[in-house]
Amino acid sequence: MTRPRFDRTRALGARLGLADRVAERCLQLTALSALALLVLITVFIFREGTPLLVQVGPARFLLGSEWRPDAGRFGILPMVAGTLAVTAGAMAIGLPLALSTAIVLAEVAPRRAREALHRLVELLAGLPPVVYGFLGATLLPPWIRAHLGGPGWSVLAGALVLAVMILPTVIAVAVDALEAVPEAWREGSTALGATRVQTLRKVVLPAARPGLVAAVLLGVGRAVGETMAVLMVMGNAARAPTSILDPARTLTAHIALEMGGASGDHARALFAAAVVLFVVMMGLGALVYLARFPGAADDTGFTALLRRLLGVDRPPGGAP
Repeated sequence: MTRPRFDRTRALGARLGLADRVAERCLQLTALSALALLVLITVFIFREGTPLLVQVGPARFLLGSEWRPDAGRFGILPMVAGTLAVTAGAMAIGLPLALSTAIVLAEVAPRRAREALHRLVELLAGLPPVVYGFLGATLLPPWIRAHLGGPGWSVLAGALVLAVMILPTVIAVAVDALEAVPEAWREGSTALGATRVQTLRKVVLPAARPGLVAAVLLGVGRAVGETMAVLMVMGNAARAPTSILDPARTLTAHIALEMGGASGDHARALFAAAVVLFVVMMGLGALVYLARFPGAADDTGFTALLRRLLGVDRPPGGAP
């Protein structure tokens, strides 16, 4: 009497095992398709952009101060300067606020206040960039023009918008880094007579440093890669800014503005600019990985130098 029940159980187990294997293969294919898509994008960008980069020369392309496609002059230095200026401004404004908020969320705020702040951060993360750009374009240029001078559409306007946009990224990663510090370390510091502020300064922040560095780098990547919001508030002048009140154009906005009507060498030059942007973003990604996982590679050569620059050297004995 028990034999049929046993057979049914074994058949059910076989079907479940088959379903698990099918699901596993589907997940593997999904992961591989994402990787394949990244490879295809990389190959396409480099195939389209590298020939003109070689033709013009990397130095002339990166350091040239004129962008005149009709005259065959493809210098992206003004756009690189605009990108650096607005990113530096956004980090100078946004980082103190983001890191302070992360410390409050992870170490100070009571549970209800923490939940309310978390919801606010999630709301900021969910807003599309065009909303930030629209609000910035409506509010910031008139205020800057009236109180500080200049045309209003400026590096400062872009930096203020980006400072708000990087907050969710930096806050989320920084909170994770702070919460990953073992509670026993805090208790041990308190038991030795340290105050809450001393524990935070001497124990928690040094222990969370790799994650905090990663949060900063991710914020930089978010600022460098933003297109729509800065395009709407910076004035888009293709010249290097000499003041935070000058209009400027970032590299991403430059590609977005000119790609629609570009052809021939003009289009290839924009792809070459995309190659530069791609290399920068991949470099930032590598730095984030080294910051968050200090033991991911041997402490020799270039990776060791990067870790020392980031302040995330591996612990003694090579443990991650």
